[in-house]
Amino acid sequence: MTTAMYTGTFDPITNGHLDIVRRGVAIYDEVVIGVAHSRSALFSTEQRMELAQQATADIDRVRVTSYSVLTVEAAQAEGATVLIRGLRAITDFTYEFDMALMNRHMAPEIESAFLMTSIEYLYLSATRVRELSSFGRDVSDLVHPVVWEALKEKFPDAGK
Repeated sequence: MTTAMYTGTFDPITNGHLDIVRRGVAIYDEVVIGVAHSRSALFSTEQRMELAQQATADIDRVRVTSYSVLTVEAAQAEGATVLIRGLRAITDFTYEFDMALMNRHMAPEIESAFLMTSIEYLYLSATRVRELSSFGRDVSDLVHPVVWEALKEKFPDAGK
C-alpha cells in the first residue's frame, strides 16, 4: 500500500487543492493531507483541519492530520513514502525543486511527486482567496461551500 502525503498550510483549502487530492487518490492508495502549523494563518490549525476534513468528506482514502515538524518527519510518522506537490508556474517549480532535493537529502526513502495544476485552477491560490474575501469579493466558485461559509464568518462583507 502506498501512502502519499500532501502538505501545506491550506489557509484555506481551495478547489485547486481539492483537485490535487482527487488526482492523488487516483494514483495512490491513501492520501494524507498534512496541515502545517502556522502562526500567521487566518484560520487556526484546528479550523484548517476541520475545513479540509469537511471538504474531502466525499473522497475515499483521504485523511487529515496536522504537523509542526519538518515535512519529511511528518511523512515518516504517517508512513508516507511519497510527498505530493502541485505546480502552477515556473516559480512554483523552482521552489519545489529546491525543497525536493533537500527532502531527498534528509529522507531518501521518500519520493516527491509533482502534479501539474489543472488549467482551471492555474491562477488560484489560498493567498488570493483570502485577499479577495477580505475585500468583500465572492469566492464561492473557488472553494468548497464549507470553506466559503468560514470565509464569510471571517470577512462579513465577503460576497455582498
